[in-house]
Amino acid sequence: MDKKLAKSLYKKAVGYTAVEKTLEYSPEGDLVKKKVSSKHYPPDITALKAYLDLIGEGNDLESMTDEALEKEKERLLKELEELKNGTDET
Repeated sequence: MDKKLAKSLYKKAVGYTAVEKTLEYSPEGDLVKKKVSSKHYPPDITALKAYLDLIGEGNDLESMTDEALEKEKERLLKELEELKNGTDET
């Protein structure tokens, strides 16, 4: 599995915040306005299912209830937080 793909899918599965830049130019090509903002993308349960399938832990996701999937999402979010607070080598 491509590491970049797995990392991107994991990021979407647990949610992330991205910086967005908007630049506005005049008809002459001069920069008129620059806006920088942050946008939060919440966790995506479909991405979580796909990620678990890719890493081999999602063999029985079809039979999991929404409640069980929510618990797994929370487990992964907790794991991500621990990685952020510890040594994250990914």
